[in-house]
Amino acid sequence: MEIKQEKIRNIAIIAHVDHGKTTLVDGLLKQSGIFRENQAVVERVMDSNDIERERGITILSKNTAVNYKGTKINIIDTPGHADFGGEVERVLKMVNGVVMLVDAFEGVMPQTKFVLMKALQLNLPVIVCINKTDRPEARPQEVVDEVLELLMDLGASDEQLDCPFVYASARDGYARYNLEDTNMDMVPLFETIINYIPAPTGDPDKGTQVLISTIDYNEYVGRIGVGKVDNGTIKVNQEAVVVNHHDPDKKIKVKISKLYEFEGLNKIEVQEATVGSIVAISGISDIHIGDTICSPDDPAPIPFQKISEPTIAMNFIVNDSPLAGLEGKYVTSRHLRERLYRELNTDVSLRVEDTEDTDTFKVSGRGELHLSVLIENMRREGYEFAVSKAEVLYHKDENGKKSEPIEDCYIDVPDEFTGAVIEKLGQRKGELQSMGSIAGGYTRLHFVIPSRGLIGYRGDFLTDTKGNGIINTSFNGYAPYKGDISYRKQGSLIAFEAGEAVTYGLFSAQERGTLFIGPGEKVYSGMVIGQSGKSEDIELNVCKKKHLTNTRSSSADEALTLTPKKEMSLEQALDFIDADELLEITPTSLRIRKKILDPTLRKRAEIRAAQMNQDK
Repeated sequence: MEIKQEKIRNIAIIAHVDHGKTTLVDGLLKQSGIFRENQAVVERVMDSNDIERERGITILSKNTAVNYKGTKINIIDTPGHADFGGEVERVLKMVNGVVMLVDAFEGVMPQTKFVLMKALQLNLPVIVCINKTDRPEARPQEVVDEVLELLMDLGASDEQLDCPFVYASARDGYARYNLEDTNMDMVPLFETIINYIPAPTGDPDKGTQVLISTIDYNEYVGRIGVGKVDNGTIKVNQEAVVVNHHDPDKKIKVKISKLYEFEGLNKIEVQEATVGSIVAISGISDIHIGDTICSPDDPAPIPFQKISEPTIAMNFIVNDSPLAGLEGKYVTSRHLRERLYRELNTDVSLRVEDTEDTDTFKVSGRGELHLSVLIENMRREGYEFAVSKAEVLYHKDENGKKSEPIEDCYIDVPDEFTGAVIEKLGQRKGELQSMGSIAGGYTRLHFVIPSRGLIGYRGDFLTDTKGNGIINTSFNGYAPYKGDISYRKQGSLIAFEAGEAVTYGLFSAQERGTLFIGPGEKVYSGMVIGQSGKSEDIELNVCKKKHLTNTRSSSADEALTLTPKKEMSLEQALDFIDADELLEITPTSLRIRKKILDPTLRKRAEIRAAQMNQDK
């Protein structure tokens, strides 16, 4: 018989990037009394990884739990970036409702739409929390109308349209039923969760059924499966079977060795868990997302939506440049292969494939940000390798026609920059769908654009909008190929010989374009040292010293003045590289280089490529 677990609520917090999800979880944790009075608490306590803390984004969904008046509320903090959408889709299977956070100034954004659509498809009740109401330019009433409009557009049922609204400032730690209220705590949000989100249901007398929705990984215990107990109970030392809805042949006998529940920020070891509990299970080495752990007598897998396919790929290659192995700790193909395959333990949206070349691995993901976070993590761990330019993954339909991934791209820019943005995206095959004014002298533009049209665009976008624009994208689907795009108008400045760059050589080089290196930096033949002012590549000798003579002129001894070099971040370097270039990544340096370092061989390859294009 199905029962309700009245003492449990399972919720996910969903929102667009930077609308305050993680800060809201901070507030709920602090006010549920899990920290001691005198305990120092870091801001955004749920963002545990360095990159999450530096960029202020959440990459992995996290579990936590708070107690409010005797009811345990399991909370899952989800990522807002479209690139990590695979994370959001899965965790919604663990919860009975969602708290949707919307910024009181920015309003409804593309990612809000994506995560809300997923929640409505699963018939989950929604609590809308209008956050950042303390911002001077906040417009909460208009944002409420935008949310209701979005719910209607997405085909919400009458019950879903009748959702409760709460007004909050996660930073200041309060939530209110009405804007005029003056309380300074989160009680209204806690009460709304208890009253509006249904308690989990299930049959405790049936066989065990636990659907694994997230995988955690720990060096000591290996893979840890996290999921909700849908039916029955699960106990330590219990015999069980792992099955999968999408893989009918999968049937693995296992024994439950350790079982945990969440309490605040910790995992607490338990002996058994029953219907509605969110548990972590360790000791099953071959457990994957979408697996169901069942009793051996009646193994019935729980249906589970397939995870969205990757749309973009790049090659990770063993570094073979003349400076290889000088700065990295892990440099061989074995190191690289092990690390990439280990990433698959926790990242379900990623694909890693071996290629014909044992030193090259094809890595596919949901977007540039998805792959750049992996690259940044690896270089911090001491890996040294090279990557190629990102390429989109094409599909072929039944008639052999090529189709490509398309993105919805929403851009908010100050009015004076709209012309530059529309022109650039037009060149990249973007089609303008709508254009409208929003508060504060900004225009919102909506484009539909091929994913490859956005590769390398963010750097241009920041320049064109003087850093004042906001760009958001979400995957739309596949559409017929839109034609060729020329990415880069300017060529590269290439070092002609190996050595150390000197001021004299750089001084004459800087007239040809923008330099990426300064004096004293090691260079090698075929390394890209700057961006040319012209469309073709130019080879230069930056190690050239001035010849000494007996003659002196009054100007000869004056110091040569160098323009400061252009410092490239990882994303900018990934954006900049062309199809015939690689980005060499080490724990301390980023170097751009030509794939073929030898100038003669490079010229031959260019001539061959040009002939092949003519033959086409």
